Amino acid sequence: MAEKPSTGLTESEAKEFHGLFMASMTLWFGLVVLAHILSWMYRPWL
Repeated sequence: MAEKPSTGLTESEAKEFHGLFMASMTLWFGLVVLAHILSWMYRPWL
């Protein structure tokens, strides 16, 4: 007998959630990199 997933999501729901999570994380890291570049251009810290 197969184990029941601990999250309560079906496999397709889990894949959909993972796709949205990865897209939002990629966007967040892009914004972080942009903020650091703009900060560096304004006042270099090294």
